[in-house]
Amino acid sequence: MTLTVVVTASGAPGTAALLRALRENGERDVRLVGTDMSEQAVGRHLCDAFSLVPRGSDPGFADAVLDVARREGARAVLPQSSFDLPGLAAAKERFAAEGVAVLVASPEAVRRANDKAESYAMLDAIGVRGPAWRRVRGAQAVATAAYGLGYPDRELAMKPVFSSGSRGFRILSASADRREQLLSNRPGVAEAMRLDDLLDLLGPGDETELLVMELATGTERTIDGIASGGRILLGHPKTREAMRAGLAMYFETLDDPALMEIAGKIVAELDLDHFFNIQLVGEHVIEINPRISTIVYQEDLNLPWLGVKHALGEIGPDELEALAGRIRPGRRALRYFDQVEWDV
Repeated sequence: MTLTVVVTASGAPGTAALLRALRENGERDVRLVGTDMSEQAVGRHLCDAFSLVPRGSDPGFADAVLDVARREGARAVLPQSSFDLPGLAAAKERFAAEGVAVLVASPEAVRRANDKAESYAMLDAIGVRGPAWRRVRGAQAVATAAYGLGYPDRELAMKPVFSSGSRGFRILSASADRREQLLSNRPGVAEAMRLDDLLDLLGPGDETELLVMELATGTERTIDGIASGGRILLGHPKTREAMRAGLAMYFETLDDPALMEIAGKIVAELDLDHFFNIQLVGEHVIEINPRISTIVYQEDLNLPWLGVKHALGEIGPDELEALAGRIRPGRRALRYFDQVEWDV
């Protein structure tokens, strides 16, 4: 019997590989329904069906996805975007009542993970190393936090309390050269800026809530996995390299029990379910994503498919844990750009 799965944010960079993995599961036919707020999402061309929906932050988003799932006869919804998670988490019971599993954690877990300041406070509380940070609102508070963290002698980082995919991230550096950035930097490079320039942008009446924090440096790594009730069932660390426009383009799986121990503490504290992605720079955890991210695929270990099967009750926790021996450290993945063509 064909299984229908709704994949949200089907214009996301990992969509093509994710859809291919779900189709090539080796067990059963899968029919894929993409949703996105943009007509130009590649999911329109790669999925078996496609529907426009409001943006994830729209109050009507979850209802729109439920309508799609109902109309298409879907049994699972797999969200790709952090912005889609709160609405879907809040509506999980309504989906379940119609026989549709949504692969998202609880509303409280999503809220705590998506709120970067709360995430960092949680890391402090459970003894996991994150950057030194201040949650501030307004230009004067930004300045006080920056000087308190060592500016101008130290470079710092700044980003919105809620963001996704490096949106809003800036380096605060007293040596930032705007002319050099203008003439030399490619679009999408994480720009450095002076504190004075940031304060000018914010202005005296700006009440945007921001994080000012220690600038984490070093090798980027992530832990990807599937969780249930705050317990990691299957997962592995990997490197995160070759950045282009804020996206990592090259990955290598790692054998690193210490990273898995860090992930285990975070997953347990948040009581996460389904997919998760935890990002580190150097020794600092900087991001917790309670959703699927870029996967390093193996022909004998299809994480997205296993996650869908687990959500549907077709594979149990012990069975997933038993598959950990299949993870191959040193497995590499290289992302690249592709394109589709069509006539109107």
